[in-house]
Amino acid sequence: MNTQLSPRLGTDDPRNPGSGLPAGKGAWPRFAALHRRRLLRADALTVAAWGSLAASVSLWLADGGMAAVSTVASGVTALGIVAGLAGMDLVLLMLLLAARIPLIDGAVGHDRALEFHRKLGKPSLYLLLAHGILIAVGYGMAEGLDPVSEAVALWVLVPDMWLAFVSLALFIAVVVTSLVAVRRRFPYEFWYVVHLLTYAAVLTALPHQFSVGGLFAEGTWQRWYWIAICAATGAALLYYRVMQPVLATFRHQLTVERVTAEAPGVISIEMSGLHLKALEGNGGRFFIWRFLAPGLWWHPHPFSLSAEPMTPGNDGRGLLRITVRNLGRGTAQLAALRPGTKVAVEGPYGLFSSAARSRDRVVMIGAGIGITPLRALLERTPFAPGQATVLLRGHSDHELYLSGEILELCRRRGATLFHLTGARDPGAPDSWLPVAGHRAGYALTDYAPDIADADVYVCGPAGWATNVLSAARSAGVREDQLHYERFDW
Repeated sequence: MNTQLSPRLGTDDPRNPGSGLPAGKGAWPRFAALHRRRLLRADALTVAAWGSLAASVSLWLADGGMAAVSTVASGVTALGIVAGLAGMDLVLLMLLLAARIPLIDGAVGHDRALEFHRKLGKPSLYLLLAHGILIAVGYGMAEGLDPVSEAVALWVLVPDMWLAFVSLALFIAVVVTSLVAVRRRFPYEFWYVVHLLTYAAVLTALPHQFSVGGLFAEGTWQRWYWIAICAATGAALLYYRVMQPVLATFRHQLTVERVTAEAPGVISIEMSGLHLKALEGNGGRFFIWRFLAPGLWWHPHPFSLSAEPMTPGNDGRGLLRITVRNLGRGTAQLAALRPGTKVAVEGPYGLFSSAARSRDRVVMIGAGIGITPLRALLERTPFAPGQATVLLRGHSDHELYLSGEILELCRRRGATLFHLTGARDPGAPDSWLPVAGHRAGYALTDYAPDIADADVYVCGPAGWATNVLSAARSAGVREDQLHYERFDW
């Protein structure tokens, strides 16, 4: 069933929308300049990343790295050194991409930063494996030993080399457990603990670089370069992953005020805190919440705000809200939270907000619990009357969470709202519409005719979101106009 609501009432057919409201002109500033600046930052970060990889090899060459290459054995060893330098540089880039640095997060978004992080995993491991194998082969050729015997000799006789072997084993464990087929076999907590071994792998890899073979000898540019980038990476991780969350928790002093049921299996958690005006305008972005109660304090929950923070009262404390669906044991326990429970918070993260805007028009498409971030985004993102379209998708009206609040916001702000309810057509796995809408031949352009000139925000289950994004691209929406978050039902 397709139901169109506010501000154009009285029709169920998106192709016959009624009178409507005129689109606002000049009511809001253009977002093109903001978008260009963000793309420039993303380009600058890309250049810096490639530059670091080039620098890791160039400095080795500048410090006479090729001077010792005179035989086949020394040539193989040199290739092993280059592979190790490049692999270690990629590992440090991976750590920076996962450090939640605002500069990176604001340029490419948290999701895409982690996507790049994952893509670097295999190349970095292959380079480090090549480093170990080529070094063993090169040294073995020079000493008349086979690679296995040379590896054993390096482990036993060379200081700090055993740490390099331990580091390589840890890297292998991290990459293998990150593979989708392997990761699905273990609970998230197991994978998370194993993933923390990345830090141990980096720390155990460093000693042999500075103590073996004079690679980073005193007075060389290489030594200062690697000391600088290792120290900068460690400082970024310490500050953004540890210190900043602790500071944010103490600054905001969040406390659970109440837990209310929104629908079967869906709850809203209201929290009070200090200095919440600093969080305004972050509707759609997600935070990581830790509820400091027995059995829950160690479990991080990534949830978006479902409403903008409310104005502080006389005591200086304001209110904010998240809306959560029961998707497993961890989220099910949140329904039993008691008022007064303290909350630790990290964030906000991601680009699912007005910071990603590039056009005056906006289309928001959400399904299930993915509707709730759109409600917060709708509350504050700038648009003139007639320039926003909201599509809510669910199997039934009960799955259109917070739809009453969204209807009121659309009426107040002049946005067009569609409710799309019903099962998906089992014969159309690539459809994002209910069976009735799909069989009637409806498309995104029927609901939002100007979608090709709009920013499109999509939030919902992974398979459904993929179908929506594909439909948006077919409707002429450019990649930089697509902003999405994905959840699994």
